[in-house]
Amino acid sequence: MRRKIITTADGSKTIQIEDWNEQYHSVHGAIQEANHVYIKHGLLFYYSENKRLPNQPISVLEIGFGTGLNALLTLLTAQNFGHPVHYVGVEAFPVTSEELQELNYPSELHIGSSLFEALHETPWETVNHISEDFQLIKQKKYFKEISEVNTYDVIYFDAFGARVQPELWTKELFQIMYKALRQNGVLTTYAAIGRVRRNLESIGFHVERLQGPPGKRHMLRAVKR
Repeated sequence: MRRKIITTADGSKTIQIEDWNEQYHSVHGAIQEANHVYIKHGLLFYYSENKRLPNQPISVLEIGFGTGLNALLTLLTAQNFGHPVHYVGVEAFPVTSEELQELNYPSELHIGSSLFEALHETPWETVNHISEDFQLIKQKKYFKEISEVNTYDVIYFDAFGARVQPELWTKELFQIMYKALRQNGVLTTYAAIGRVRRNLESIGFHVERLQGPPGKRHMLRAVKR
C-alpha cells in the first residue's frame, strides 16, 4: 500500500496510508493526541488511581508500536515521575528506517534524538534497557497472538481504526486484552464508537467515554474491576 509522511496540525509528523486514507496518528496533532489519550488518560490515570511504591515498575502493553511515539512519551513520563516502566510494543508490520528518518518527534519535544533512535535500533524479541527508568521489548506478531494473563497494568490500544480493520475491534480481541490486564488495569484508546464501547462492556470492562483530543469529540477508557 502507498504510504507517505504528512505533517499534522501541531507540527508533528505521522505516516499516512493513502489507499485507506488512514493515519498512524490524528491529523489534528500526533503528539497532542498521544499525550491526551495514552499518557494523560492511560498512564497518569493509572498512577493517580493506584498507589505504587516509587521504584515499583509499571507494565505497559502497546497495541501497535508503529512510529514509537507512544513509547517515547512514556519513557519521558517515567523519567519525570520516578516509576520505572516495563514496556511491550506489539507490531506485525514495523515502519521502515526511511520513514523513521522523516519523523520529527525529538525536535518537536525539544529533546535529543538518541532516545528515539534507541527505541527503534534495539533488537526485536529481547529485553532492551533504553534508560534507567524504561525497559522495552518489541514483539513482531499479530495482536491475536498475545497470550499473557494478569501481566499488564496499562494497555494503549492504538490499532488502525475500525473503519479499515474491524477485525481488530471485536469482543474476541478485547477478551485477550482483558485477560492480559491485572486487576484495576486500564485500557485506553482514541476510539469512541458505540460498538467498540459495547464490546468492551460485554466482557466485563467498566467503560468511560471521555473528552477526546483536539479534533475529536470523545475517546474511551476501560478499567478491569
